[in-house]
Amino acid sequence: MKELLYLNKYFIKYKWRIIPGLIFVIISNMFQVVPAKVVAHAFNLITANISIYRLFNGFNQQSLAYDIFGYGLLFFALLILLLYLLRGLFLFFMRQTIILMSRHIEFDMKNEIYAHYQKLSLGFYRRNNTGDLMNRATEDVNRVRMYVGPAIMYTTNTIVLFITALTFMFLVNAKLAFYAVLPLPVLTLIIYNVNTSINRKSESIQQQLSKLSSFVQERFSGIRVIKAYVREFYAQQVFAVESNTYKHSAMGLVKVQALFFPAMLLLVGISTIITVFIGGKQVIEGTITPGNIAEFIIYINLLTFPVTMLGWVTTLIQRAAASQKRINEFLHLEPEIKSGTQTIQPFKGGIRFNHVSFTYADTGIKALSDVNFEIEPGKFLAIIGKTGSGKSTIANLLMRMYDVEQGSIEIDGSDVRSLDLSAYRNELGFVPQEVFLFSDTIKNNIAFGLDQVSFNQVENAAKNAAVYHNIMYLKEKFDTLLGERGITLSGGQKQRVSIARALVKEPKILILDDCLSAVDTKTEEEILGNLGRIMQNKTCVVIAHRISTIKNADKIIVLDNGHIVEQGTHIELLTNNKVYAEIYRNQLLEEEQ
Repeated sequence: MKELLYLNKYFIKYKWRIIPGLIFVIISNMFQVVPAKVVAHAFNLITANISIYRLFNGFNQQSLAYDIFGYGLLFFALLILLLYLLRGLFLFFMRQTIILMSRHIEFDMKNEIYAHYQKLSLGFYRRNNTGDLMNRATEDVNRVRMYVGPAIMYTTNTIVLFITALTFMFLVNAKLAFYAVLPLPVLTLIIYNVNTSINRKSESIQQQLSKLSSFVQERFSGIRVIKAYVREFYAQQVFAVESNTYKHSAMGLVKVQALFFPAMLLLVGISTIITVFIGGKQVIEGTITPGNIAEFIIYINLLTFPVTMLGWVTTLIQRAAASQKRINEFLHLEPEIKSGTQTIQPFKGGIRFNHVSFTYADTGIKALSDVNFEIEPGKFLAIIGKTGSGKSTIANLLMRMYDVEQGSIEIDGSDVRSLDLSAYRNELGFVPQEVFLFSDTIKNNIAFGLDQVSFNQVENAAKNAAVYHNIMYLKEKFDTLLGERGITLSGGQKQRVSIARALVKEPKILILDDCLSAVDTKTEEEILGNLGRIMQNKTCVVIAHRISTIKNADKIIVLDNGHIVEQGTHIELLTNNKVYAEIYRNQLLEEEQ
């Protein structure tokens, strides 16, 4: 239960829904128990009136006795109807307060989880799969909602009904009440054990469902690779295995649940038989009336509900506690990247790496080691090197997706860790190596980085990214709806739309992480020419594999295994005749072939 203490803040927030709801629970239960008393009196009236009717056999008063008997029954029938109508009314009020409150809490929790997810650093998403993250924000929250709504409502309802019904029973006849409820504790134990087993199996099912969701999400995201390698049948086989595991877990749960209702009906039936047997003997002895037996049978059936709910509610609470624990695991995580408070005015875009070293915590790979370089504001910095040399790590560190392990990164002379994170990133334009486009229109994808963007700005950004004419060939032009991850477009078109998204921000620092790899040479020259025009007096960092992309840079850094092995201009590095010159000669040979 300690995990569920986290929810207390929501109960305090919605206290004016909980308190009236609990009051309505108590009132509705009173209207549920009182009809049993009315039935007892009606039953006794029937018994008494039958005797009176027979007593006046052959007299004119017999019809009068019959009329009185009929009016009496009508009165009791209307009274019972009225009581149940009032109970229904207060049940409605009860659900309108407690169940609606649970929906409000569900809404608040989902928003809190989503907001917290967005605060967590990139490393968090490298360590956790998407399917599990989604399950915690959906399935687990739904289980918690069942606790804050139905579980609390039925728990209160169970306690109030149990106390009220037992009180009425013992007030009528303590001996009969004792024997009538004797099988109920056994029923409680059976239900508790069954529900404990149900809970264990439910947890197993939940884990398997999370695994299945992750599998499906990953396969649908990579459907093009699956089709390209003709692995549809293999994917289907793996899915069938996972589904089969889920089916067996679910079938095991159903088999356990099948014990629930037969056990309940058996013990309720035994309670009814005991009530009729013991009660019948007491009626003969004159201790109670026949109406009391009818009253007790109603109480027994009323008590069946709380006893049944006891096991069900216990399961709900156990499942909610397990789900809340999963949710708390992430909610209690602090983001690895913490925002500073400093802002730079005016923001110029000077960059300096001071003895920067970085190791990825999840893999243990040392990406950078004692990296030092400086680029003045408004200059063009290029980074080149073989795969795995640490190029993208520099881009991620500049974006503060990660923080340096050793050393520091300075922007305009200020340590990047001291800067206000949102204000700092707003000054950057970033095009990642793995382009991601949303399932939205091209216009909205380009305008994604800003709240207010005119259509003219979107068009200009598309022109500068050399993708405008491609868009205009599409039937819906800028209103073309892209498929998931931009699957509607080619690789080069996706890269250019992503560049347009960065350019529309008019950033002070533009970071392009190998985002021209799928673009032909002519288009690349057009984009670089546009960048040279629009990025005047602004810092540009370009990571590339092709020297043709970066030969006009003010400074070129050559990386190898996380170390800077050379830096200088294109001419200087060719003159040095080392690593850069070798890369250049190899690329010239490839072009000639």
